Amino acid sequence: MTIKRRVAVIGAGITLFRRRLKETGKELSYHASKMALDSAEMNLSEIESVVMGTAPDAFDGIHMKSENLLDGAGGTGRPYMRPFVGGGTGVFAPIAGWWHVASGLYDTCLVVAEEKMSPVQPHPQTAFRTIWDPIITRPLQPNLVWIFALEMNRYMTKHNIPKEHIAEVAVKNKSNALDHPSAQLAAKITVEDVMNSETMVWPVQRLDISPPSDGAAALVLASEEVAKKYTDSPVWIDGVGWSLDSSYWTNRDLYYPQYVEEAAKMAYKMAKIDDPPNQVSFAEPYDPFTYKELHHMEGLLLAKKGEAPKLTHEGVTQRDGKLPICPSGGLLGVGNPIAAAGLMKCCEAFWQLRNEAGKRQVDGAETGVCQAWGDLMQVGTVTVFRR
Repeated sequence: MTIKRRVAVIGAGITLFRRRLKETGKELSYHASKMALDSAEMNLSEIESVVMGTAPDAFDGIHMKSENLLDGAGGTGRPYMRPFVGGGTGVFAPIAGWWHVASGLYDTCLVVAEEKMSPVQPHPQTAFRTIWDPIITRPLQPNLVWIFALEMNRYMTKHNIPKEHIAEVAVKNKSNALDHPSAQLAAKITVEDVMNSETMVWPVQRLDISPPSDGAAALVLASEEVAKKYTDSPVWIDGVGWSLDSSYWTNRDLYYPQYVEEAAKMAYKMAKIDDPPNQVSFAEPYDPFTYKELHHMEGLLLAKKGEAPKLTHEGVTQRDGKLPICPSGGLLGVGNPIAAAGLMKCCEAFWQLRNEAGKRQVDGAETGVCQAWGDLMQVGTVTVFRR
């Protein structure tokens, strides 16, 4: 792939993540955008393009909601794009922003991601009732929790993984989130707490699941020439990757996310990474469920197949371990406003690589990998950030 220009991140912003925020999606977008612009010491007038990442319209209850969010995200009178790949949107949005700048089309791009899940009653899960194939799947009346329980069970069975090792992900991430100012479900819990929590669909228990949330996040991207005018410490987007698997989750073995591996290989090749476990300082894989962090670590080639739970059990993935995983607290601790959750991870990479993560700081962080996953075991999106 020929790239015209290197792309930098020079500002980031994030709102609180909460179950029910009073602010509208438009207001949340505005607050995150303003924080990112203030962080970059820029004015909106200096932004040439806007990328808006946001998940199903059903959450906000507004048809074509990206148009409704336009002015809140600073898109009025500017080229404005809405990428949407389900949960993968939060990491795909900065990839779309990267295209804008790396191509030479624009010098600056404001990337915003928003989710307002609370309007969906009685639960955001309701919004997913219509996503199933009408012939094969919908007659079974599935919901996302039991679909992912199938995947989790297959992963555990394939590798003979004890549930207690998977529960350690919730313990780690919720503890890490105690140091995050936006966190929704930070807590000191134990493996026993997870194992004793309500069973939703075995083996998924309540504390294995991230919370539905409202929230927004934003990044400011700039070309190398422009970035140097605003900061002496830009964070570079050195690799991007994405992959889409087949439409039917029923026609492949769910124990391994091949789509994440393909996206990771694309991003690593661009970033000249050939030994991910030893060249990546920290990673923020997508963790809407406990097992998904482990699943995605393996897809990111940070652990061999079936070995991510062992690394977690041995403390390798702790914030002060050899390979910190979700030092932010991830979706399990900070919250899961779907599109904003993935972009939160990219904001976290920016702060880590600028040594601005406070109590969450990973010592000597040089290279960070962020990943998100969308649709039904289908979409992988990966971005590599460097100091």
